[in-house]
Amino acid sequence: MPMTPVIPASSGKPIAPFSPGAMADGVLYVSGTLPFDKDNNVVHVGDAAAQTRHVLELIKGVVEAAGGTMADVTMNHIFVTDWANYGAVNAVYAEYFPGDKPARYCIQCGLVKPDALVEIATVAHIGK
Repeated sequence: MPMTPVIPASSGKPIAPFSPGAMADGVLYVSGTLPFDKDNNVVHVGDAAAQTRHVLELIKGVVEAAGGTMADVTMNHIFVTDWANYGAVNAVYAEYFPGDKPARYCIQCGLVKPDALVEIATVAHIGK
């Protein structure tokens, strides 16, 4: 099956060789999304809630560019640098998924830029 890159007009230049999203057979895969501005600078340094909101807005942009909504999200892979931020991440996350919740997992790890506190990768089923 062919893959179609999904690149919202608002996307900055990726820091590595990837597309923000890839659609194949009605399934959208959103790359790991960090709290970056268009120039790949970390935004909201030290604020896990604001970084989570920024990341989810970027993901929402990819999902919408593919023709979907956040209600189409079926899986989230969440990475945090410190479990102390878990509550803040969950509080914002719940705003974006108020009804039935997608499947997910969350792990603690290091991220590509030290000031980034959260990264989320997403799968959404759009169409078909």
